[in-house]
Amino acid sequence: MGDERELNGEGCAPEQCAGCEHADSCPSKMAPEDFLEPQNQFSDVKHVIGIVSGKGGVGKSFVTGSLASALAKKGYKVGILDADITGPSIQKMFGIKGNATGSEEGIYPLETKGGIKVIGINMLLDAEDTPVVWRGPVLAGVVKQFWTDVVWGELDYLLVDLPPGTGDVPLTVFQSLPIDGVVIVTSPQSLVTMIVKKAYNMAGLMNVPVLGIVENYSYLECPDCGRKINVFGESNIDEVAASIGLKVLGRMPIRPEYAEMADKGQFEEISNDMLNDAVEAITALE
Repeated sequence: MGDERELNGEGCAPEQCAGCEHADSCPSKMAPEDFLEPQNQFSDVKHVIGIVSGKGGVGKSFVTGSLASALAKKGYKVGILDADITGPSIQKMFGIKGNATGSEEGIYPLETKGGIKVIGINMLLDAEDTPVVWRGPVLAGVVKQFWTDVVWGELDYLLVDLPPGTGDVPLTVFQSLPIDGVVIVTSPQSLVTMIVKKAYNMAGLMNVPVLGIVENYSYLECPDCGRKINVFGESNIDEVAASIGLKVLGRMPIRPEYAEMADKGQFEEISNDMLNDAVEAITALE
């Protein structure tokens, strides 16, 4: 059956390591930086920020786009790496049309009207509705290439919109990219504790700092009386954040007009000041 220590893929028990021919390359003995991939030689990205969640459907791409727009409006050079290969949405939200091009230098991202550089799988497909039916390792490899092969140029911040959960792609991003910090996105449902702690614990395992939590879909404001309606129930995000020593960096309401503008590709026209604390947490990394 071969060498069991080589096959388990997670490293050996300490007592097995003595004299093992695989000891130098054993994952349990390797530091996180050993897995880092170099960025493209024509890129100069100062900070990489991951936008994560323990489950889908919490509006993570909306938060990513909002943070990118806010940072760009402050004069920073910003890029978005859409790592959600099977469910990309950033390109459509910003109204970016066309395919990415390349040269000997690498692949060139497309830009929004406001100058935000974006790369996503739809820019490499014949049509935006072409399904991506790939296994995990292939998905992870593409995301890695979005870092190593894309010519980002000079960026102050590259925001990585990660797929939900703790699978191959998030793991690849945490190990292969020099993540400076992550923002966790959640919603005010009863399972929020599980959602937040899954993402928080994964970041901890990867030695990546968590900047804080953003709660999306916090409430719906009645268009007639202005009363706040808790569509998903009462929020307990403050208690959850306090229990693990994190800050709540923003609460995003449900605003149908925002969704309509995103569907029309007019995302940069949205005026959103709900994430000021999140923007401050990111820019404080300087």
